[in-house]
Amino acid sequence: MMSDAPVTPEPFDYATAFSRTIGWITATEQAKLRSKRVAIAGLGGVGGSHLLTLTRLGIQSFNLADLDRFGTENFNRQAGAFQSTIDQPKVDVMARMARDINPDLDINKFPGGVTLDNMEQFLSGVDLYVDGLDFFVLDIRARLFALCAERGIPAITAAPLGMGAAVLAFLPGHMTFEEYFRLEGSTPNEQLLRFMVGLAPAVLHQGYLVDPSAVDLVHQRGPSTPMACEICAGIAGTQALKILLGRGELIAAPHGLHFDAYRNKLVRTWRPGGNNNPLQRLLLSLARRRFMRR
Repeated sequence: MMSDAPVTPEPFDYATAFSRTIGWITATEQAKLRSKRVAIAGLGGVGGSHLLTLTRLGIQSFNLADLDRFGTENFNRQAGAFQSTIDQPKVDVMARMARDINPDLDINKFPGGVTLDNMEQFLSGVDLYVDGLDFFVLDIRARLFALCAERGIPAITAAPLGMGAAVLAFLPGHMTFEEYFRLEGSTPNEQLLRFMVGLAPAVLHQGYLVDPSAVDLVHQRGPSTPMACEICAGIAGTQALKILLGRGELIAAPHGLHFDAYRNKLVRTWRPGGNNNPLQRLLLSLARRRFMRR
């Protein structure tokens, strides 16, 4: 196993490395970002891109969790997937890549992923949680968001959908993850459906899904694109900056954003009551007919 610490040709200088960001943020704000700790669970499609984006933003402390290893099936979208990283733990590869940007990173790694036993430790000292878990991992995701709400930790989830991204932020004092998605008491398949529909009320991506059979919630399979993962990281990174610096308009659930590059559309969504909203109940009914009757 390679060391996380890269060989650097010259001493690392933080101010120089991130000097080109100054102008969009101040030097004082850059120092503030440097002092923050962000937790990312899942370092595959979106999570890996989140880590590299936030590292290049100048954030210097991370809690990182992933139990998976890279495989050839990850090549179409995951930042750490290369021929040279096949069968290597994602958390090790991504930590190494991030430290190749900033060797001074303070990283706490959770190679077994987030579990009920380590969840509190994973969120210890964290200023922001950014969700990178696989779409189909709902139990741990719901518990993580609930613990964030209990601890007053802002949490962001960004879904790669088609060739765009839908982003929701769950902020202290606002609607919680469960209040929005309403997963409790539902069957596993119904929970997946509610999560899918709740993420993207504007449904911008469905119009160009050329093969609906590729979306198989029952067998936990779905298509993906590299563009969507990078768009997720860009939008979520911007929301992270605003949350951590305390400036700019913050959009909290039940409000959300859905940008689709293929459709050339940006929609600001609003679903009071989350999945209990009448429009959402209609979308859920249509989705059940389309994706659950196989």
